[in-house]
Amino acid sequence: MTVSNESTSEDRPLVSILINNYNYAHFITEAIDSALNQTYPFKEVIVVDDGSIDNSQDIIFSYGERIISVLKKNGGQASTFNAGFAASRGDIICFLDSDDVFLAEKIAEVVEVFESHKDIGWCFHDQKWVDENTNPIPKSSTQRSSHECDLRGLIKAGKLPPPLPATSALCFKRSLLQQILPMFESEGTSADRYLKHVALALDKGFFLGKVLSLHRIHGSNANSLRNDKQWVAAKSFILTGYWLRIKFPILTKLANKMLGVGIGSYWAIGGVDPQYQHIVKNHLSAISLIERFEIYLRAYYHYLKKVNQVKP
Repeated sequence: MTVSNESTSEDRPLVSILINNYNYAHFITEAIDSALNQTYPFKEVIVVDDGSIDNSQDIIFSYGERIISVLKKNGGQASTFNAGFAASRGDIICFLDSDDVFLAEKIAEVVEVFESHKDIGWCFHDQKWVDENTNPIPKSSTQRSSHECDLRGLIKAGKLPPPLPATSALCFKRSLLQQILPMFESEGTSADRYLKHVALALDKGFFLGKVLSLHRIHGSNANSLRNDKQWVAAKSFILTGYWLRIKFPILTKLANKMLGVGIGSYWAIGGVDPQYQHIVKNHLSAISLIERFEIYLRAYYHYLKKVNQVKP
């Protein structure tokens, strides 16, 4: 039995909590417990292990039938999203990184939003940044008021949205996520960036101005506070833009903008990584000369912006 506490009620949605994990044995217990201990009873917890070589899988097995375990070869975060979603049954899908924590009322709050706003496809909320021991640090990823939001026109016009929260603050209706997943499984791409931007382009949603998860900042984070953050971001923008154009041609303007941002960021740190030069070439060869010119103008703008940021 994977649905906790009691069988699902016909008039309440089942929520799938998808936990993605890779070598976070020292954090994963807290993540799983925070999912299981939600005040909302109609849920299933799916833990996808991406080929960990620490003792993560032993910890996952210890939960038995309280969770759904998915063990796979290492393939990156996008592959865990695909595998978790394929194993899920929920009407609402909430993502949780295995080094983060849900607050106990998270799912109940999100369900209330979806039930009060029947025509939305996504709900994102605020997070609190904490250290390895969940002590607060003086920064939060997002601080918003609660409001319904329709950014479809903005995204399709190639505009980047305001800063968006990380994986553990992202919740979707299944009907929307079915249009996005499975997604490409390419090393170096920011899977949550792809999810967020496509979701905003396809449906309207709700920003919930409440802190409902703890986003842990530590030495192994993929993006937050890394010394090589600019390199990681440049690679992510290029790969995400490339795959956006292929899978969602209506988002070509946004894809081109991401490519320009990625190229400019790479220029500021010495040039596009040879490993991804073919991606840039393939993208540019598939668009018009005017679009290529616009991409290089944007790249030059972001190059100057990055260079000026590091001047003494």
